[in-house]
Amino acid sequence: MSEAIIRAMNAREAAARVEELTDVLLDCVRGGASVSFMGDMSRDEALAFWRDAVADADAGGRAIIVAERDGRIDGTAQAVFVRTPNQPHRAELAKMLVHRRARNRGLGLALLRAAENAARAQGRWLMVLDTVPEMGGDRLYLRGGWTPVGVIPNYALMPDGALCATRLFYKDLRPERAR
Repeated sequence: MSEAIIRAMNAREAAARVEELTDVLLDCVRGGASVSFMGDMSRDEALAFWRDAVADADAGGRAIIVAERDGRIDGTAQAVFVRTPNQPHRAELAKMLVHRRARNRGLGLALLRAAENAARAQGRWLMVLDTVPEMGGDRLYLRGGWTPVGVIPNYALMPDGALCATRLFYKDLRPERAR
């Protein structure tokens, strides 16, 4: 098995590989990940999500990062660039997904770093995210140097319909001397 390649994918390539991106999303949702979708999500719903994400990437609204191994997409993350006039410095980390077949190999942290770099490349130095406390993503963001700022109870539904809390995180991407 070869080493994983972590890279930003342009919108044209993402559109051509939307089926693979959909497979990763469906696997994560079916595995219990709380990433905005319910467990009975259809393939058509997942494809629609990715087609919208690709269109936004094509318009410059986000970067789509992928982790590939042996030519297959094993994970993905997005840096979404906030477009409001009073937040030109901010990006959100979204849809951090690693297929269950590829977990515990360092892909999450590598995707996280690549999304941070994509935000920096767009002049964004503050990133935010939300995740379910005490789950894999929560631990990953702590290891990645993100700062937790609070927990909101009953924030969303898990794919099985159970209520869950969310923990908000941020990370200042500027060099220490620039803060």
